Amino acid sequence: MGHKPTVADVFQPLLRAALGSRPAVGFEFWDGSTILPEGECRGTMRVRSKDALSYLVWAPGELGLGRAFVSGTADLDGDIFTMLRALQSTAPRDARLGLDAAWKAIGAARQLGALGRPPLPPPEEARPRRGHLHTKRRDAAAISHHYDVGNDFYRLVLGPSMTYSCARFAADNDDGRGGANATVSLEDAQRAKHDLICRKLGLAERAGMRLLDVGCGWGSMAMHAASTYGAQVVGVTISKAQAELARERIADAGLSTSIEIRLADYRELRGEKFDAISSIGMFEHVGATRAAEYFDTLRALLRPEGRLLNHAISSAGGSTMHGRSFIGRYVFPDGELLDVGEVALAMERAGFEVRDVEALREHYALTLRHWVANLEGAWDRAVSLVGDGRARVWRLYMAASALGFEDGGLGIHQVLGVVPDEQGHAGMPGTRRAWR
Repeated sequence: MGHKPTVADVFQPLLRAALGSRPAVGFEFWDGSTILPEGECRGTMRVRSKDALSYLVWAPGELGLGRAFVSGTADLDGDIFTMLRALQSTAPRDARLGLDAAWKAIGAARQLGALGRPPLPPPEEARPRRGHLHTKRRDAAAISHHYDVGNDFYRLVLGPSMTYSCARFAADNDDGRGGANATVSLEDAQRAKHDLICRKLGLAERAGMRLLDVGCGWGSMAMHAASTYGAQVVGVTISKAQAELARERIADAGLSTSIEIRLADYRELRGEKFDAISSIGMFEHVGATRAAEYFDTLRALLRPEGRLLNHAISSAGGSTMHGRSFIGRYVFPDGELLDVGEVALAMERAGFEVRDVEALREHYALTLRHWVANLEGAWDRAVSLVGDGRARVWRLYMAASALGFEDGGLGIHQVLGVVPDEQGHAGMPGTRRAWR
């Protein structure tokens, strides 16, 4: 009597095509069969049902894998950073779920009875949207998908600072040139980031300067600028949940006379003048086709010698978070990352003089590791707030992003521009010492 193949037997050719002959992680399947690495095992992927394979067959690549993970039909048992790095490093460059792996996935699915109708995507997935990219309505829907998942969940992940952008891990006596200082707490690092931006914008030069914070989040930058430097701040966001909590936090801090939070799109800003503008973690939602309009709008809002600090994730050559990617479907619908060179060029074309560019990618990697630790340390609470699927989305996306910043696949830059007056005066300090 012949041996009935186990699920592991059926999966072996697929794993070899997708991950090479010696994956550094183990695999355990729903029938109890396993595939173990030849050397050190850096964690176990548990494939809990044939639906995981169905997701992969109907959406080959990272979207199918993401669906399996978010749905719980596949899981990672072990340190998520170590496992993702191991999977990434062992996969042949030319075989990451390419054509050969796709055909083997179909063959495995046929043997295991997983070639029926495609399973419904997990409900956390954003459906592809119709209409023109980066219209106000479509941008509002994309922002709501990501930011309106619950302020309590964000507080759990981000910590008391409620700051959803790269922190700066530099001690008080450290100029940051030694890289991210892991001994600095997340709260201190976020405070240091806000203070660096305030000093780059010249808010320390005189009290009462008028600051516009575009994409103000839950108001942390606005609160720091007002409480530390006496700035008068207008913050704008198109997330209702953010605006509501930002106003509460500002009132509790006694800063309501110094800060105004508006539920508004940047394209609605007209006829006002500011001394400085901060844009922190917002430009990723603007899009390449709207970059010129964005900087033209901000340029028109600045007085002569006014400064703009654009703090944004970047990608060499640029990249779009398209609808077949995990991050484009689950995390940042319609998001786009521009090359930092294109950002600087767009600012110059709008009339800014670019005065400083600073890279902080190692700092963002450490920020994300803090956020993952916060999430994993309060997992049951997170699941009770947003559900298991949404919590899984965040764990996977933040861990993978941290690795992207560590290996240089992702970058993040602060680009500082100024609007010279008619005589060409910029009002800028001669060196960076003014904000170090």
